[in-house]
Amino acid sequence: MLMAAIRSWGCEHFQFPIAQTKARKLKAQLVELLGVECVSDEADVLAAHSGDKWFAAEEPEVVVFARSTIDVSKLLKFASQEKIPVTARGAGFGYVGGCVPVRKGIALSLMRMNRIKEIHFADAIVIVEPGVITADLKAAVQAQRLFYPPDPASMKDCSIGGNIATNAGGPRCLKYGVTRNYVVGLEVVLAHGEVLRTGGRVHKNKTGFNLIGLFVGSEGMLGVVTEITLRLLPLPPARATLSAAFATMAQAAAAVQEIFAQGFLPSSLEIADSFTLEAARRDLGKSIVPAGSAHLLVDLDGQEESVRGEAAAIHELLAQKKPNALEMAMGETDCEKLWALRREFSNSLRATGLTKLNQDVVVPRSRIVDLVEFAEKLQHKHGFPIACFGHAGDGNIHVNIMADRYNREATVREKVDRALDELFAQVLAWGGVITGEHGIGLAKKRWWPEAMSEVARDLHRKLKDILDPDGILNPGKFID
Repeated sequence: MLMAAIRSWGCEHFQFPIAQTKARKLKAQLVELLGVECVSDEADVLAAHSGDKWFAAEEPEVVVFARSTIDVSKLLKFASQEKIPVTARGAGFGYVGGCVPVRKGIALSLMRMNRIKEIHFADAIVIVEPGVITADLKAAVQAQRLFYPPDPASMKDCSIGGNIATNAGGPRCLKYGVTRNYVVGLEVVLAHGEVLRTGGRVHKNKTGFNLIGLFVGSEGMLGVVTEITLRLLPLPPARATLSAAFATMAQAAAAVQEIFAQGFLPSSLEIADSFTLEAARRDLGKSIVPAGSAHLLVDLDGQEESVRGEAAAIHELLAQKKPNALEMAMGETDCEKLWALRREFSNSLRATGLTKLNQDVVVPRSRIVDLVEFAEKLQHKHGFPIACFGHAGDGNIHVNIMADRYNREATVREKVDRALDELFAQVLAWGGVITGEHGIGLAKKRWWPEAMSEVARDLHRKLKDILDPDGILNPGKFID
């Protein structure tokens, strides 16, 4: 009777109660190890920890909320002994499925580890836990006349731990660099539970290999960061912003090149194409968005006298390029008014009702216009609207494929993948890279083999095998 029932019902129907039993046992073990307040298998909690801002999701069997390095160490020691996958996550604001627990197991939330432990003005450092929200960190050090430059667009929502995992950037990368350039010390829990401390609170250090560089940008696959020491800069006392609209992207790109040719180094140089601007006009109103098919933002900071002088010189330079519109602002409040449009581009694109697939490619600066023109060709060939905007100063342009029914129809996703095949192949042919800020995660796993040489991929695998021999840390991502 039992075998007949199995044959008629299907073996897969027995997997669910077996999985439930396994999950209950795992939860009980973790409660005993860490305490009931740190462990949850509630349905809404599992769902909330199943993914990030990308479309893919997979629910873990249980969620652990770490409170300390000791908690993380205990958890990883247990998980390595039991060969249980552990996917660490911060605020869940990534764009590539980097914290999706593909192999289920344990989702490790670091959001309760959210203390700013120390801000030291004389040493110009801050020591933080990974759950600190990036904007809160920036505000806290600014209150003490210090400056943490990296400014990812999602800084009000993302955590510094997530920034470490992806080596996050932002508009100010042009002048100041990315997250990696500010990390001088890390505490990392390795896969077997050992606690590694590397670097410290000094701004220069050449003691052994650059282990900090190994972990920053490793997408949670080599260890779990539990404390970060960041170097800080003096807070610039003055700021200016110039906003210019042009008839074409070629004009805007020419203005960018001329700014550099004249010896200026703005803190930010942002550019946007016609589709992005049209979406903003529909969403925000025509009066807010200047007329034209290309938009350029130039940001300057430093001492008051030098900022005023540079702003006036760049204003004259831009005026000679015959822009459709040109504005200049001085001071934080007025500058932010000009930046408000740029900060709403993503929301305006989402307001179209289409799925926004953000590709953070980087090309040599001389190829920015080529990239936008290539995106237009892809748009005509594949039938998807494509919006381009981003960091013109370093060639990191966000190419956003705007797809209808992407989450509902496999054929649409296949069509998008074919367009991305062409986009990434062309970017690589120009000497560019397929990701400048967001990482590989799941979203770009398909293109990882083309993006790196076999020698480089093999070295990635060897490093992973050494640091995580059981493959428990964020499994199922691009190295697998």
